[in-house]
Amino acid sequence: MHLNTTFCILLLLPMLCLASKTVVVVGGDFAFAPYEYLDKDGKPVGYNVDITRAIADVMGFEVEIQLGNWDTMRRKLSTGEIDVLQGMTSTPSRQDDFTFAPPSAIIQQSIFARRDYAEVDDLSSLSGKSVIVQNRGSVHDYLLLNNFDINIIPVKTHVDALRMLSSGQHDYAIVANLPGLYWGKELGLSNLKVVGRPFASKGYGYAVKKGDEQTLALFSEGLAILKNTGKQQEIYDKWLGQLEEPSRFNWQKLGLLAMLLSLITLMAMGVVVMWNRALKSQVDKRTKELRVQQKQLIQADKMASLGVLVSGIGHEINNPTGLLLLNLPVISDAWSDSQEILEAHYQANGDFMMAGLRYSRMRDEIPYMIDEMQEGARRIKRIVNDLKDFARQEEDLEETLVNLNEVLATAVRLVDSSIRKSTDHFTIHYQSYLPLVKGSAQRIEQVIINLIVNACQSLQSRDQAVSLKTYYDDVKSMVALQVTDQGVGIDQADIPRLTDPFFTTKRQQGGTGLGLSVSAGIVQAHNGLLKFSSVKGRGTTVTMSLPAARRMANV
Repeated sequence: MHLNTTFCILLLLPMLCLASKTVVVVGGDFAFAPYEYLDKDGKPVGYNVDITRAIADVMGFEVEIQLGNWDTMRRKLSTGEIDVLQGMTSTPSRQDDFTFAPPSAIIQQSIFARRDYAEVDDLSSLSGKSVIVQNRGSVHDYLLLNNFDINIIPVKTHVDALRMLSSGQHDYAIVANLPGLYWGKELGLSNLKVVGRPFASKGYGYAVKKGDEQTLALFSEGLAILKNTGKQQEIYDKWLGQLEEPSRFNWQKLGLLAMLLSLITLMAMGVVVMWNRALKSQVDKRTKELRVQQKQLIQADKMASLGVLVSGIGHEINNPTGLLLLNLPVISDAWSDSQEILEAHYQANGDFMMAGLRYSRMRDEIPYMIDEMQEGARRIKRIVNDLKDFARQEEDLEETLVNLNEVLATAVRLVDSSIRKSTDHFTIHYQSYLPLVKGSAQRIEQVIINLIVNACQSLQSRDQAVSLKTYYDDVKSMVALQVTDQGVGIDQADIPRLTDPFFTTKRQQGGTGLGLSVSAGIVQAHNGLLKFSSVKGRGTTVTMSLPAARRMANV
């Protein structure tokens, strides 16, 4: 066995041992709905619970979820009685004791008061007041750390805080925004309201005891897979997408922000495209002998430009876009709830003005405006993520021996939902004793997922088929995957351009033209080939070929 192979096995051994543990114990808050709480039967439910179980399923380990008092669960993580907390806000003071995974959600805090209390601007407005908070929660930590002139009343849960406030005790309660709104509605606490805008947006997700990066790596990788396959968004929509919240934003400002973000993204992409076209026109004037080299320089320069552009604006665009996607459904629900009152006023008093337009027109226009803003925000997020994938500077691939049959089986499991929605005729043929290939299993899996999804999207009815097969080309010493669909097919003139950045035949369906370009780059980095064959109206066959390693699988 080579020294490098031995080193890789020794490096990965602790993580493999962790993944093979009988049970990974995950803790959480028993009353932090809709993120995590105990239902009427005492069973753990919520957004965090579904995410944890999905990660355990995709990463192949067993999980035991324990929900209890937050202070107790935090102590259990510190003492090692549990392995991980599935929902903790990342703050500077906590990073001394805990290590955090990339966030699975963004938590905002809100100040609640009884309805006869005035609005407040910020925490300094609470000076001298009596304020209820969750014991050892992020707000409690923050208030203690910064020595505010506030009489702090710690309680066990957000529910206790809201009930105490509703019963007339103390002045205010500071709780997480969505859990506060959820329990206010669930418990019928109609005498409470949110005063001031939500504040202190923080990343919220998995945390482990300092030094336990091996456990955290399992959840970080699993969460990344859920994001890439759309499973996390599905769980998010189930638990958080429809929560009602009183609107704190002017819909016109939100619409303007969405429009400006769209214009900024489109203008940036336009500048990059025009710059490349200008460079290409200069290269075309040069001699034929330099043409191939100049095309390579164009691609390299474009990658560098995109890398600078995306790193500069991608994060700043995604943050406000995430807030739009979080709050627009709430605004839509708030509008729906207010319709009955507005309509009654309209029937009793006649037409009236709203934001410069008559109500009789606005009642039809506003739902369309909100839907358009939501779709615009989603498209901005998709485009930025695709650009970041396309422009990312990849490090040298970690060359491990990969079984293409195993990677294909994993990819099929991840896109099983898309396959079942698209066709009733899906077949796979795995060739036995397939040679291994060298490369990154995760990156090869990304290419396979993209090819399968493209094949499913090309189908026009469920009667059309998609078939996959692996085989070994002994003459060329290449291991290959062939993906064949009976979809709409591709014009012969378009086939040479399929892997060009930003070229797509699905522009009307929201395609950006980056998927196959990224896939082609991954295959090329593995010294492989991506070949397309298609007949318009009859389907397409895509073949991915990778060089075989010396060793044979299953031999």
